[in-house]
Amino acid sequence: MPTKIHGAEYPVQKVFCDDFVFFIPLYQRPYAWETEQAEALLDDLLGFLGDSDDPIDEINPYFLGSIVLIKPEGFPEAEVVDGQQRLTTLAILIAVLREVLPPERNPGKLTKFLYEEGDDFTGTKNRYRLTLRDRDAEFFQKYIQDQGGLKKLIGLKDAVLTDSQAHIRDNALIFLKRLEQIPADQRFRLAQFIVTGCLLVIVSTPDLDSAYRIFSVLNDRGLDLSHTDILKSEIIGRIPETQQEVYNKQWEDAEELLGREAFQDLFSHIRMIHRKAKSQDSVLKEFREHVKPSDKPAHFMDTVLCPLAEAYANIADTDYQSIQNAEEINTLFKYLNRIDNADWIPPAILYLSKYRHQPTQVLRFFRDLDRLASGLMIRRSNINDRIKRYGHLLASIEKDADLYAPNSPLQLTPNECTSIVENLNGDIYCNTKTRLYVLLRLDTTLSNGEAIYTFPKITVEHVLPQNPNSNSQWMKWFPNEDLRNQHVHRLGNLVLLSRSKNSKAQNFEFEAKKEKYFTGSDGVAPFALTTQVLKEQKWTPDVIERRQRELLKRLKQLWRLDGSVSHASTAA
Repeated sequence: MPTKIHGAEYPVQKVFCDDFVFFIPLYQRPYAWETEQAEALLDDLLGFLGDSDDPIDEINPYFLGSIVLIKPEGFPEAEVVDGQQRLTTLAILIAVLREVLPPERNPGKLTKFLYEEGDDFTGTKNRYRLTLRDRDAEFFQKYIQDQGGLKKLIGLKDAVLTDSQAHIRDNALIFLKRLEQIPADQRFRLAQFIVTGCLLVIVSTPDLDSAYRIFSVLNDRGLDLSHTDILKSEIIGRIPETQQEVYNKQWEDAEELLGREAFQDLFSHIRMIHRKAKSQDSVLKEFREHVKPSDKPAHFMDTVLCPLAEAYANIADTDYQSIQNAEEINTLFKYLNRIDNADWIPPAILYLSKYRHQPTQVLRFFRDLDRLASGLMIRRSNINDRIKRYGHLLASIEKDADLYAPNSPLQLTPNECTSIVENLNGDIYCNTKTRLYVLLRLDTTLSNGEAIYTFPKITVEHVLPQNPNSNSQWMKWFPNEDLRNQHVHRLGNLVLLSRSKNSKAQNFEFEAKKEKYFTGSDGVAPFALTTQVLKEQKWTPDVIERRQRELLKRLKQLWRLDGSVSHASTAA
């Protein structure tokens, strides 16, 4: 028998009534609306209501959006799959209106939209129209839904609260401030309009799976939901209720550790770990199809999500902890984070999560991953080639294959090494995607790994100008255009500066350029590359060629571009 899906339009007075008892399940993220969103709702309502004295029932209704529920037919209990932000904010607004309406307007009558009052004679307790997650439910009841709660809430202005409780407090206080600024009659009209003229579309189904499908469709149509919100509902919702709170906290801890944007990226990386191929569909669809977290949700949390989130945070924050090799490993993480794509991340987090307690192995792997990722970037390998390569690497990691064999996907081939050297030995300045990266790596190598870059802006500059003045010394050293073009964009002619370009200074004579352009206010160049140039007395083709050979040699050593395989004791 097919599952029944009910969808209907309800005014707020028929939403917050005995027909529905809403509760927010543990797997939902906390209440997150900030004052900006709360005020936007209030502004929309006030603007729609206008200043006219027309009867409320003659004003066009205002649509508040849709909510999705899991609700057994014939019973009021309703699990909110989507819509908790609007329902919670509406309840806050009604509670504040109850506080600011004058006594002659019987503000206490608004209480019935917040809870059904209990009866001491029959021993029944208040039945709240909306119950938040366990950690926020009591706070919401005490300070928002219960009569007199708002006065207590004002006293919590400077209290230390959870993020969700702080959002509840702040939104209540901003509503209070705003509503106190409008006439009492307008406040009453607003209360009337909210309960009778504001509509919600409620979509409900008794079936868990169909509710999530509705949730997904609404997400695809642009609601402020993400694939992680949907997957959280599916994964945590399928864990036994006695364990849901524990795993819900683990999920939220991981999201907080990474930040919401990076946390969403993590799911793309997990998809790649399992799929080992370029995405052909949405992250959500491929995650369900290839990762299948709902099949064994607790196992997914314990062995996939939490370990990989920790590894991702270690790499992103360069915060690997170990009694040995930690500093060098974190330096490699810093280099990898400068790569201009994120395709290297899935094998990185998989390997670190698997071997994090073996720092010698971790160090060796990330030396070679840095070499591979840098090499692919310098060669300008396209995304299809990168995904294919990292897919093979993921398979090798999972199989515990020898990653240091010559044919391992972790190792650069001789042809790749040759191609990388050719790029480094060519007009590298013209490759806008890699030139700064290469020079920063080179500068760090020249300073024996001690360089620390804290400048807000770093630029790549020419020593020999691109367009020297016709009567300058540059033209004597480089008398024809072919000779200049042969050297101007190569590694040996480039330096780093910690400020923006200066079009006039670029064409200074060599001595003036060293004194006024390549040094800081203290007369010292902050980069090893630039310091080398300051030691030169002239800047001729022979000087650039010599410097080109020296710098190229350092890069070949750094990335082992002679094709040699790394050893555990090799220095980075």
